[in-house]
Amino acid sequence: MDFKVINLKEFNPSVELAIANLEIEIELAKSSNIKAIKFIHGYGSHGAGGAICLAVRRKLISLVKNKKIKFYITGSEWTLEDERAREIIYACPSSSLDEDIGHFNPGITIVCIK
Repeated sequence: MDFKVINLKEFNPSVELAIANLEIEIELAKSSNIKAIKFIHGYGSHGAGGAICLAVRRKLISLVKNKKIKFYITGSEWTLEDERAREIIYACPSSSLDEDIGHFNPGITIVCIK
């Protein structure tokens, strides 16, 4: 398996627990053959970005800056037209079967592991 899907909002966790789970999953991926992870975090019930979504994006900015991950793309960027999405698909052939490609889903983020 080269591509993994993790639902961070399953079981309605706190923001802190969701971010801890994100960090654990990224570290686990580094020690295995997983090259990318799709995190499902939702987008909030009012369409303005939920607390988990915003915290995930803040954390990922920090992880990129600290070179803990290669890059991330938002669900709206998860299209065949996006160069970084194509890089993930090339590195993770199973990701080409993901149901969210091209659906501009703001409730997901794809992380490319180093």
